[in-house]
Amino acid sequence: MDAKSTLEITNSFPFPAVEPPPSDTYHDSNNISQLAAAAPRSKANGLYQNEMIKKLREVNVDANNVGWYTSANLGNFVNMNMIENQFHYQKELNERTVALVHDVSRSSQGSLSLRAFRLSPAFMLAYKENKFTVESLQKSSFRYQDILQELPLQIHNSHLLTSFLHTLPTSNTTTPPKIPNSLSELPPTHNLPSPLYPNLSTLTLSIDPFLSQTSDLLLEAIESHHTELNNHQFYQRSLAREQAKITAWQQKRKAENASRVLTKQTPLPEDEWQRLFKLPTEPSRLEGMLNSRQVEQYARQVDGFAAGVTGKMFAVRSNLLPEKME
Repeated sequence: MDAKSTLEITNSFPFPAVEPPPSDTYHDSNNISQLAAAAPRSKANGLYQNEMIKKLREVNVDANNVGWYTSANLGNFVNMNMIENQFHYQKELNERTVALVHDVSRSSQGSLSLRAFRLSPAFMLAYKENKFTVESLQKSSFRYQDILQELPLQIHNSHLLTSFLHTLPTSNTTTPPKIPNSLSELPPTHNLPSPLYPNLSTLTLSIDPFLSQTSDLLLEAIESHHTELNNHQFYQRSLAREQAKITAWQQKRKAENASRVLTKQTPLPEDEWQRLFKLPTEPSRLEGMLNSRQVEQYARQVDGFAAGVTGKMFAVRSNLLPEKME
């Protein structure tokens, strides 16, 4: 529900699980994952979504479609599927729809990681026109930082849930404890609650496992970026070769026409090169921009993970460094 420039999300529901067609005997897991990633924009799930919203309206629940949600692992959500899904929602439904990204790896450590994103108006226009060439990007001054807009997010319980939590019964602590008369009446020790010891795990000097995993993902993203860069350099070399051939052909044709004019013959057309030569198509720079945005996401995560480890190292560096000779 959109109220006073604030988008309120009160309910969510998953799409049906993607099942492979029964006629196939072998199913590639990558194809199944691609189908699952494209589920928000499929026609069948669109009908399912409308039916669910209709049922929510029948029970007097906010029934306006304001976006979709997806899960990610260590922040690997910047990809074409995410862009296409969000473009579908902002184009078909409302430009204010958002995509919620739930990072399951961060949330599993006790810290809820939930972020909201929306495609920028400049990217919506460029994606609609499918203009991601070097020339168009230079004219529009469009950068990879301008693809996604992260929105501030505030999470709170609904009034109904808050009222329900207040009505839950609590344990009766007013009854005085029973004093045992002998050792045999003492309760078993394994049933007694353990004392609250201080959490010393935060003082460990071991490297955070998420830091090493994120570093590996960062290296893979950088390799993908270099692959896209090599593809663009190959296009530039191919274009230069074809342009050199066209230039040589035009010079030759001009020389032929000059000799034909001297012999009073009809000059040959000089635009036949468009039929004889075919310039290579410039590849889209969108994949490279998404890789750059993903590299930035991983770099921020590495910075966040390394901050805690660096602070611990500075705290104990006097014990790690050799003593100064007096």
